[in-house]
Amino acid sequence: MDKFRVVLNFANKQSNLGFGLVALLTAGGEQIFSSAVFSCPCNDLNFIYGMVFLLVPALALLLLGYILNQRTWKLMTGRCRPKASPCSCRRLRATAVVLYHITTTALVAPASWIAVALLNGNYYECLMTGIGAFNKHLCEKRNSTAQCENLHRFPCGDSSVPTAEIEDVLLYLKAQSQILGWLLIASVMLFNLLLNCLAQCTSPISYLQLKFWRAYAQEESELVETYTAKHAKELAGRNLQSFFNQTPPAPIVTPSNKDWEKISCLYKFSTKGQFYSTLHQYVESDDMMRMASVRSRDSVDDIPAVLHFVDDGHNPL
Repeated sequence: MDKFRVVLNFANKQSNLGFGLVALLTAGGEQIFSSAVFSCPCNDLNFIYGMVFLLVPALALLLLGYILNQRTWKLMTGRCRPKASPCSCRRLRATAVVLYHITTTALVAPASWIAVALLNGNYYECLMTGIGAFNKHLCEKRNSTAQCENLHRFPCGDSSVPTAEIEDVLLYLKAQSQILGWLLIASVMLFNLLLNCLAQCTSPISYLQLKFWRAYAQEESELVETYTAKHAKELAGRNLQSFFNQTPPAPIVTPSNKDWEKISCLYKFSTKGQFYSTLHQYVESDDMMRMASVRSRDSVDDIPAVLHFVDDGHNPL
């Protein structure tokens, strides 16, 4: 799970290298899965069995992509609260845009799975030999009653039908599968190219500033994790030392709930202010300066020591 999360972080950077790495690992996993687990039953379950192996792992990879994406939980946090802010057209539009970006990242692995599975052809051969309509089509095309009755046995080999005919049908199905696989790959790449062109044409900022924004967001995310772990360790050590030594806790400043809420929401770039994240906006906003001046005048002794790190704080960093 941790290794998959690291790989997914590459994709979250919207890097071609990251997407390529995710696709490569998914393709390798599909090859191992196909050779070690997949075995067509060669009976009435051919269609269901082949369809499950083709689509269910892709669905699982899609859901895993949503689960491991931090922006998913930023988007969902607080949405179901009774006192949550009412939805507006602007908020819904912004939510839809963020959900679209999350989905495009999460679709890399499942699309790679389906494409590689189609190029391999094993799943497609199994599911197509279980479709009655394809059996009738093959009968009418080849005028072979034996093929109609025993088509579901072809992936496993059938002694009642000549080997040459079995190989001919399986090669026909594999060709169809590979054509669909290449069409899927070409469609995904063309769709990605068109969307990137549209995004660049409508971008309110230049290409170099956009690269700087992405670099800043990545650095901030890594530093937040490092600093959060360090601060949590200091707070836990302070609390344990106070508990075991039975002494008053040393003052440690920690952001309040409102402060955490302000920097935890998703940020959409605006040309009105040159901010690159909610944390950047919070640090440089006038509201924070006013809150800091008010808090500096408040007496720390008025707040119980045990709640001081929860209910009050001077600065987020």
